[in-house]
Amino acid sequence: MPLFAVICRDKPGRLNARMTTREAHLAWLNGSGRVQLAGPFLEDGNPCGSLLIIEADDLDAAKAWVAEDPYAAADVFDSVEVMAWRKAIG
Repeated sequence: MPLFAVICRDKPGRLNARMTTREAHLAWLNGSGRVQLAGPFLEDGNPCGSLLIIEADDLDAAKAWVAEDPYAAADVFDSVEVMAWRKAIG
């Protein structure tokens, strides 16, 4: 199945919303069966965005999946970029 990189950047001032929604976000990621790699970007030791590598049938399916993220519903993200990605090393 094709891989996609998902780069999410948080809105300023949304750290509390991120932390409040974190458990639901992680449960959603773990239950999806799509995630190959995931983790937060950090700024001054605090999460400020996310990087995910996911499997999806195509770009539209990847974007639709990301739109279901509990962080999206909690209005955490300022921007979300989804693009095709290929593993080359590792």
